[in-house]
Amino acid sequence: MITSLLIANRGEIACRIIRTARAMGIRTVAVYSDADAKALHVRQADEAVHIGPSPAAESYLVGEKIIAAAKATGAQAIHPGYGFLSENAGFAQSVIGAGLVWVGPKPASIEAMGLKDAAKQRMRDAGVPVTPGYDGADQSVSRLKAEADAIGYPVLIKAVAGGGGKGMRKVDDAADFEAALESCKREAKASFGNDEVLLEKWITSPRHIEVQVFGDSHGNVVHLFERDCSLQRRHQKVIEEAPAPGMDAATREAICAAAVRAAKAVDYEGAGTIEFIADASEGLRADRIFFMEMNTRLQVEHPVTEEITGVDLVEWQLRVASGEPVPLKQEELSIDGHAIEVRLYAEDPAKGFLPSTGPLEHSDLDHLSDRRNGFRFEMSVEEGDVVSPFYDPMIGKIILHRPTRSEAIDDLASYLSLVEIWPIRTNAPFLWRALDHPDFKAGRITTSFIEDHSDQLAVSNEPRDEHWAAAARAKLDPKDGEDEKLLVGFRLNAPPVERVTFYRGDEVRTLTRHDVDPDSFVTSLRDEHSIVILDEGGYFEFDLTSRGTGTHSAHDGDIIAPMPGKVIAVDVAEGQTVTAGQRLLVLEAMKMEHALTAPFDGTVAELSVSAGAQVQVEALLARVEPAGD
Repeated sequence: MITSLLIANRGEIACRIIRTARAMGIRTVAVYSDADAKALHVRQADEAVHIGPSPAAESYLVGEKIIAAAKATGAQAIHPGYGFLSENAGFAQSVIGAGLVWVGPKPASIEAMGLKDAAKQRMRDAGVPVTPGYDGADQSVSRLKAEADAIGYPVLIKAVAGGGGKGMRKVDDAADFEAALESCKREAKASFGNDEVLLEKWITSPRHIEVQVFGDSHGNVVHLFERDCSLQRRHQKVIEEAPAPGMDAATREAICAAAVRAAKAVDYEGAGTIEFIADASEGLRADRIFFMEMNTRLQVEHPVTEEITGVDLVEWQLRVASGEPVPLKQEELSIDGHAIEVRLYAEDPAKGFLPSTGPLEHSDLDHLSDRRNGFRFEMSVEEGDVVSPFYDPMIGKIILHRPTRSEAIDDLASYLSLVEIWPIRTNAPFLWRALDHPDFKAGRITTSFIEDHSDQLAVSNEPRDEHWAAAARAKLDPKDGEDEKLLVGFRLNAPPVERVTFYRGDEVRTLTRHDVDPDSFVTSLRDEHSIVILDEGGYFEFDLTSRGTGTHSAHDGDIIAPMPGKVIAVDVAEGQTVTAGQRLLVLEAMKMEHALTAPFDGTVAELSVSAGAQVQVEALLARVEPAGD
């Protein structure tokens, strides 16, 4: 058995691996960048090694530094987690070549399934159904355009070396194909070092169904049933559950058997996932489920499988990497209840899901102590930590296991509505509204669910009247254990009058005790400058003093950086005429591309950046003057 383990990753997956390793008596070594010097995974590991600057390309993606750290600390094995180098066959081979144990599939298996075009052909040969499309060697724009036209729109462009939603674009119209192809290839090149793509027919009522498989060096391969990962935004999974709603026994048997054939076709060892796209226009049917790709690693959503099977997949990884057989036979595995996982992201749904970074000054995810039974938290930060702009915006996962799907949905939605995090914005309000939506509860879900219901899910951060009243109560009522000034508002021969004035943007409100509901209660934070009301998974901030008029108000045509990031494309020049909605430049932050567009028809009067520039939040990037000025 492995006795010491280096985790070549960060965040919640590093913490999750450390937990299992510690339970198995295995010493753990963390690696960290400048940004992660005080991170949770560093604090939890037995030992930690600094591997470079904050950008992942200079630290977590430098295999030589990670192998050197393993050797320097006497680590016997390397676990890659997911993302970063987890599906890099070259890195896996380097680990093995250095005399270390690689906790993952053989490099040849990673390579075989890493390129989606070759993987699809291998699956055809193994009798696994694949989605109609084009995965040929001719990568010319004209050939790809012709193939897309022949397949018929909508069509999906996918990077052959892609994963995690990167290098993927849906194209609805032939006129948009070349621009989408350019963007997809650029993102694929930056993320995977390979800009080749394939095309697939877009399934009109798609559900994303995947099967967890596990193999060993003794020739055994088992499946641990399916997960439904249909709730996605920009092809990035947001809510996952197991088992898949509406899955009958015959369809489950067919899809899981296909997944096992797929794994055996590449002599697979360790944890892997076979991902399928299902045409759910007539429900889930075995003849309408097609292979998409294989992820040759542990998945972010693996906890829901663990919850319904009672298996620790990381323990299985470590045992299989040590040469042991898969711990259970297929007939010993069964489904117990239902599990749902939500990904808690540091982002603001009300502002187009812009990432939210900075210090996490207040975080309470454990306040419902009487409801902890069945809840599982996989977090990368704690109160007092900092959410970095350098990495993926996911700050953790919340998983709930219940006997039935309806119980899991109701309890998890109720919990999320009471999550308290400040001042980082999160998608908690968005998540509980998604879970509480009638279509989700009824299992009427496709991969377009979030897009179709966005107006109902991503609501404004503007407070309602009851939030103003709650802020007034927080100011007028004493905190527990504090002495109150007894003569506040006292007037001779008249009842005391207590009032408070709040400023929020351009709105000013004065409230008295008569406006306060004495029976209402929400959590509040306060200091001498402001009151923060935490409610419905989000928060509302009220200033006690006016910010005045001295604050600079940006020109309507100012294009401001919404977050720290890197300018990866500039599409216009100074003096150029632009139309409303036209893309001006692209900013990359937290592993996502953010297109910044013209707010109205006009002329680019100023261009302050060029491609490759690093910019800070609220930096002026460009200025558009309206037509006619």
